[in-house]
Amino acid sequence: MIKVLITLLFLAGCSTITAPADFVYKEIETRDFTIATWQKVTNPAAPYKIYIEGDGYAFNAHGRATQDPTPHGTLVRELAFGDNSPNVIYLACPCQYAKSPICSKRHWTTARFVPEIINAEYEAIKQIAGNQQVILIGFSGGAQIAGLVATAKPGLNIKKVITIAGNLDHLAWTQYHNLPPLNESMNLESYRKQFAKIPQLHYVGNNDKVIPPLLVREFIKDNDLIIEVNGASHNEGWGKIYNKVWSEQ
Repeated sequence: MIKVLITLLFLAGCSTITAPADFVYKEIETRDFTIATWQKVTNPAAPYKIYIEGDGYAFNAHGRATQDPTPHGTLVRELAFGDNSPNVIYLACPCQYAKSPICSKRHWTTARFVPEIINAEYEAIKQIAGNQQVILIGFSGGAQIAGLVATAKPGLNIKKVITIAGNLDHLAWTQYHNLPPLNESMNLESYRKQFAKIPQLHYVGNNDKVIPPLLVREFIKDNDLIIEVNGASHNEGWGKIYNKVWSEQ
């Protein structure tokens, strides 16, 4: 099918998003946040592939928290928009693209994985997929969200979790980088046993300085579940995995 590209302009994020014509932009209202999504649903009985965005533009080049965490990178959108599976969702994190009254800088910095954020992402996925199978694909901080949604929030029919440069244990991550801990946030480490029971696959970049492979290996333990991508940094060099991710059904 030939895809006609349409351009949507979002003034709040000052971002121009080019999406295939078969993706529809929808804002999902949850208890606390409005969640921005792009959705392609052609067979509601098939599994839903949910691509979960990372932390976005949380800090500027000077290390200061930004006013708007809408991502500048395109990795997750490229993966979602290029996926020919029947049901594909690009799921932004709270406060990205769509601002809610509750949004504050803490929601994309020190409190990025607080319960209200995990609840909102869960509610959005549940509204979209209902009881159908879901494959969660999380990038960076989106991997933490995917893991917590799959383990701490019962009610989703999880088929598989896939992570890319995933922050799976943010306490280990802050300690590694000598950063203040995210004390308000939930952590997948607390649900390690539940997470181990879920089919999963983890992509790590051998040049990733943000989420170095050793952090993922320390959390997962099983090297058969980890694929190291040569030449990939945190945000670049992932093109060679696109077809593998797209083939997941």
